[in-house]
Amino acid sequence: MDDFTLDRLLALEREGWDALCRGTGGAFYGALMTPSALMVLVDGSVFDRDTIAASLDGAPPWDSYELRDARHVSLVDGAAALVYRARAVRGEDEPFVALMASTYVLVDGEPRLALYQQTAL
Repeated sequence: MDDFTLDRLLALEREGWDALCRGTGGAFYGALMTPSALMVLVDGSVFDRDTIAASLDGAPPWDSYELRDARHVSLVDGAAALVYRARAVRGEDEPFVALMASTYVLVDGEPRLALYQQTAL
């Protein structure tokens, strides 16, 4: 399915990281996530779409990021996942490094984020 190629999913992830670098992650993920979507973060927090959108609007932006070792996971028709390693830098803080897994589903013909999980490295 063309909506779920490795390149398309990586492009969606980069759009999200770019939004986080601009400080517009709340609006981006509020629009990208399905109504019942969840994000599971490295600290064990589990947030729904509305909580993510509200919390990202006030978060300090990332200075830079890099994505590596991306792998495409085919699921059922209309769904796919992307797994990758991310490294992001913000100010003088230690770099944030984690494995990410993003599961996308088609909603009205558009890829939408249904589940996102971070695993600390």
